[in-house]
Formats: sequence, structure tokens, C-alpha cells
Amino acid sequence: MRKLVLATAALATLGIGSAAIGQSAPNPAVKARQGLMNNYALNLGVLGAMAKGDMEYNAETAKIAADNLAALSATNQMLLWPEGTDNASIEGTAALPAIWEAGSDVGAKSDAMAEAAAALAATAGDGVDAIRTGMGPVGQACGACHKSYRASNN
Repeated sequence: MRKLVLATAALATLGIGSAAIGQSAPNPAVKARQGLMNNYALNLGVLGAMAKGDMEYNAETAKIAADNLAALSATNQMLLWPEGTDNASIEGTAALPAIWEAGSDVGAKSDAMAEAAAALAATAGDGVDAIRTGMGPVGQACGACHKSYRASNN
């Protein structure tokens, strides 16, 4: 009988420990959307460096980076943004609860990013001036969404 009680207690302790570990693990949707944002940043960094003259312009590389942005922004991101994954509900995200509020225009802002990225992709191989022109609307689209729906780093 004592062995049964000890085994039951051990299993219960393992179950509680597993639940605690599961709660502290990052949410897969948050990890995925942060990965998406990191991919945006990588490709924008390449294009931005070319636009500033910090990196030599290379048409093939510019086209790859711009095509990546267009493809990333055109993906359906609904699975990345489940309710309850805002910064007021969980740790490890800068997503504001306003994303999920009635009247949110996050979808329109996402569409604006996709349009700007597609326009940039169409011209990125045409020279550094084309990148400079196309980066403005992309930056505006990113900034508009972040201003409304991302918590400040400060």
C-alpha cells in the first residue's frame, strides 16, 4: 500500500511539474510570429543597407530579399495571432490587446504591407534608386502597424 501511495504521489508531482513547465514554455504562435518578424527584419536589413550605400547594390540579392518580403507578407497569418497572445495576457510578446479589439484595422495594415512589399519586389532588381523608392512605403506600412499594435521597447 505504501508503494502505491508513493507512486501516486510521484506521478502527481510529475504531472504538476509538467504543467508548470508547459505554462512557462513560449507560446508556439508567438514564437512563429516573432520568427516572421525576424525574417522581415533580415530582408529589410539587406535592402536598407543597399539603399544607404552600406552594402554594394546587387540586383540578384535585392530581388531575393524583396521577393522574400512579398512572400512573407502575403501569407495568411491568422494562426499566428490567436486571442490571448497579447502582452497583457502573456509574457514574451509586444503585441498589444488592441489587435483583437472590435474596430481594429490590423487587417488593413497587413494588406498595406503586402501591397508595398509586392511593389518593391517588382522593382528591386532595377537599381538602388528603385529600392530607395520602394522602401518608403514598406517602412510606412511597418511603422503604421507597430505604432498602433506593438508595445514600445522603452
